[in-house]
Amino acid sequence: MRILQSGFLYFALVFGAGFILGTIRILWLVPQFGERRAELMETPLMLAVTIASARWVVRRLALSSNIYSRSGMGLIALCLLLTVEFTLVLWLRGMSISEYYANRDPLSGTVYFVMLGLFALMPLLVARR
Repeated sequence: MRILQSGFLYFALVFGAGFILGTIRILWLVPQFGERRAELMETPLMLAVTIASARWVVRRLALSSNIYSRSGMGLIALCLLLTVEFTLVLWLRGMSISEYYANRDPLSGTVYFVMLGLFALMPLLVARR
């Protein structure tokens, strides 16, 4: 049960921050810098949020340091993130998932996929002190 709670909380924290930063990116950064630069500017902030959130959730919920608990937390959060993201893409942008990925910038799209991997792995990577 603690793994499920951890995954949900981790997802909620990172998604909430991403929603706020994404709004800022779309409204203010994209018009000034373009889509690619705006996404790349947002990435370090999202990485910091991901690290801080994973560390905080692991400590707050005293999640076991074993690989199953930590990877479970990350995979649950990743599944939730992708589900919500795809739902929003389909609903707000009126695109299919394949159209969404086909229209991504090659550089920022690759960084996005790396960030998804780091998001899933971060509970394993953060040290429990």
